Amino acid sequence: MEMHISLVAFIIIVALVFDYINGFHDAANSIATVVSTRVLSPGAAVAWAAFFNFVAAFGFGTHVAKAIGKGIVDPTGITPMIILAALIGAITWNLITWYWGLPSSSSHALIGGLCGATLAGVGPSALILGAKSKLAITIYFIVLSPLIGFALGGIFMVGTIWLFRRWHPASIDKFFRRGQLISAAFYSLGHGANDAQKTMGIIVAVLIASKRTDLAFQSGTEEVAWWIILLCHLAIGLGTLSGGWRIVKTMGQKITKLKPVGGFCAETAGAVALALASSAGIPVSTTHTITGSIMGVGSTASFSTVKWGVAENILWAWILTIPAAGLVAALSVYIFRAFGM
Repeated sequence: MEMHISLVAFIIIVALVFDYINGFHDAANSIATVVSTRVLSPGAAVAWAAFFNFVAAFGFGTHVAKAIGKGIVDPTGITPMIILAALIGAITWNLITWYWGLPSSSSHALIGGLCGATLAGVGPSALILGAKSKLAITIYFIVLSPLIGFALGGIFMVGTIWLFRRWHPASIDKFFRRGQLISAAFYSLGHGANDAQKTMGIIVAVLIASKRTDLAFQSGTEEVAWWIILLCHLAIGLGTLSGGWRIVKTMGQKITKLKPVGGFCAETAGAVALALASSAGIPVSTTHTITGSIMGVGSTASFSTVKWGVAENILWAWILTIPAAGLVAALSVYIFRAFGM
């Protein structure tokens, strides 16, 4: 039993490492626009985003955590080692895409790892399938989340330009430099609310798989335990504080050139999309959402202002994320078996 508890504790630590990596990998989602428009310095921007990543622990519920913990795979039908393999797959893909500066989805890497490890370790019977399952909805939103972000970004930009059409450009610039502080805060809240919950879901799944549901939930409820909520938000906040500068450059400069008004609209569009998804318990990609929003804002000036070659590279990373993370996770399961684990 002691070794079993030690293994569970180790997997929880690995999950928090993933959460930390998620933070610095996805820091660009929260700060790229506010840094590229020079509203905040990089150091101030990551501190601002990290603070609101942590604040998101309070008041946003745990719908996404429940979707990951009990909606993708049946936690009673898998083992802690399968979850460890899933985390290895997700972490490996995150580090690869971080190295190449590609804004891929940490969320989809985690889901891909979970599916790949489950298929290799148990088989399809442990996957919760169906047209309306959380797995199916997540796959739908691989396509929908960037499109929603693109549409909202374009709508917000057009609407803002019309509302401020009589303002002097210098006055607009000054106003939205201040406004970006608010929009960046709201986006960081959405990022923390959606992404930290995915790691919560993994920890809940580990505890259910190891028959320790007393530690997974608040007493007498099905709400995620507070120690899990706070640890996950702290880990993602610290990761964001570390920054992911390679991806910041891609998001803030290589897709399209943003001014403060464009940064405000992109962040606000992304924040709205994430708030809706989190309240519905849909584990969407914050990366897909903000990338779509930035492209939507850029396209309102002209489609030529968006660097579609860079967008194509990002798209390929998105397509490969789930199968690549799943493959690494499946290989990890086979390696564990080879060593009798």
